[in-house]
Amino acid sequence: MEQYKLFDAEHKFVSLIWENEPVNSTEMVGLCLKKLGWKKSTTYTVLRKLCERGILKNEDAVVTSLVKREEVQKYESEILIEKAFNGSLPQFLTAFLDGKRLTSKDAAALKTIIEQAIK
Repeated sequence: MEQYKLFDAEHKFVSLIWENEPVNSTEMVGLCLKKLGWKKSTTYTVLRKLCERGILKNEDAVVTSLVKREEVQKYESEILIEKAFNGSLPQFLTAFLDGKRLTSKDAAALKTIIEQAIK
């Protein structure tokens, strides 16, 4: 699971790939310059590191992800709940919802998620 840990800059980079994949490496360099302000060398350095870690693949100058966005989100949310709330989902929800109002639609969706997790 540790392979899913992405630093902020890596997360921004991988998000660009998720949004545009499969992406030609030349197009990727242009996207990184435009969206992140990165030079070509920086882009290829980060790409190489993420390929080595099994997050991305660069084959025939086409970059794709090997890890889904949902997998990274799951890992990051588990780490956050463990670190900040001692692994307590109720504590997390209490802090997250403090002072917020849920729509009926959101409340129903959360209720369905909880019911499915219990089964």
